[in-house]
Amino acid sequence: MSANDTYQDPLNSRYSSQEMKYLFSPRNRFSTWRNLWIWLAESEKELGLNISDEAIAQMKQHSVIQDDEFAIAAEEEKKRRHDVMAHVHAYGLKAPEAAGIIHWGATSCYCTDNADLIFLRDGLDILIPKLATVIEKLSTFARENKNLPCLGYTHLQPAQLTTVGKRACLWIQDLLKDLKNLERARDDLRFRGVKGTTGTQASFLQIFDGDHAKVEQLDELVTEKAGFSSAFIISSQTYTRKIDVDVLNALSSFGATCEHIGQSIRILASNKELEEPFESTQIGSSAMAYKRNPMRSERLCSLGRKLRNLNADAAATYAAQWMERTLDDSAIRRMCLPQSFLAADASLILLNNISSGMVVYPAVIEKRVRAELPFMATENVIMALVKKGVSRQDAHEEIRILSHEAAAQVKQFGRDNDLIERIRKTQFFRPIWEELDQLVKPDTFIGRAPQQVDAFYEREVKAALKKYVDAGQLKLNEAAELHV
Repeated sequence: MSANDTYQDPLNSRYSSQEMKYLFSPRNRFSTWRNLWIWLAESEKELGLNISDEAIAQMKQHSVIQDDEFAIAAEEEKKRRHDVMAHVHAYGLKAPEAAGIIHWGATSCYCTDNADLIFLRDGLDILIPKLATVIEKLSTFARENKNLPCLGYTHLQPAQLTTVGKRACLWIQDLLKDLKNLERARDDLRFRGVKGTTGTQASFLQIFDGDHAKVEQLDELVTEKAGFSSAFIISSQTYTRKIDVDVLNALSSFGATCEHIGQSIRILASNKELEEPFESTQIGSSAMAYKRNPMRSERLCSLGRKLRNLNADAAATYAAQWMERTLDDSAIRRMCLPQSFLAADASLILLNNISSGMVVYPAVIEKRVRAELPFMATENVIMALVKKGVSRQDAHEEIRILSHEAAAQVKQFGRDNDLIERIRKTQFFRPIWEELDQLVKPDTFIGRAPQQVDAFYEREVKAALKKYVDAGQLKLNEAAELHV
């Protein structure tokens, strides 16, 4: 049977990066189990248990599971209905000198849970620099467009002007919160360690003849070999599934940000103010050849929507764990943990691609501003008249009448907004005719938006990204390539 005859998860077959797909691959999972068994055997030997050098050498020689071993483990699991013991058997065939000491004193969750914690850690280590890169790329876009006036929208209706760069900073601000959430989740991770069947370390205490110090040392040694600075002191058979909740909550929040940004870009693309990158050979529609559908942003919304809902699986699973553990967590975690990381990774690929080549259309933006600005300028006109000694109430009434007349032209006849021309032709407004052009200049309506962009980048963005810049982890000269 071909792979084309079997359902493929689109996160795996279409959207995510190879590094993230490998992280959650069967080869990496079972090879990580083997590494855990090596670290356990090495540490037990260091603490005086009778384990030969040859046993450890054979284990290390076969630390990466080979293709032929998958079939052996699968056949064994079919008989035993136990995946960990099936892989203990397969590993023992390759390392016969170690067959009797592989998994010594451990329980299945020594492999499965510690491996999952490694995957959570390594997955966050993949995602976090990618997010930092997106933030820096969007910050470049924001600074380049900090002075470009555009319509603000409240209630999706034209509102007071902002700038294209200032709006992008709203997205960046939310992504900075996601960065902090992911960093916190990463910093909070600890190893489950060597804890035994219900977390009491009873089996290891027996192996070391009641020597509590050696049991503690064993835990510390394996934790260090796995690359963690600390392990949980308290666990049940599993690490608390609250960890999954915390990590997936952070990823879910990022998913909501992705959908939010994607929605904004789609609306702006509909208004022809801004577009995501569009390749020269790209087809927007199979029927309407002229179309430039925002497929990247639409996909970002779709993946973000999936991601922001996956944390519900983790929360429900944590809540349903009974006492020291139940196995109803297994199947759902096999899906929701990898899917969350794959979806987050795919979303970051899209955000990187989009932020590397967004196209702004200043002429369209200016046209939309000009269509609405006369109404927004009415307050400026009134204030200018008052400065000339005109009654505010009289000014308000005169501008109200002209505004309604101009609005009727726009709404009833589809004509341009001619309010400014009406003001120029009405004697009541003669005192401010000479300054009228200045009163309706778009850049006088954007307030401190440019200064806010600069301050935000200098005081918040740079501080948040400094460690990634110093470590050389930002890949600013590469636009993430979409697989399809």
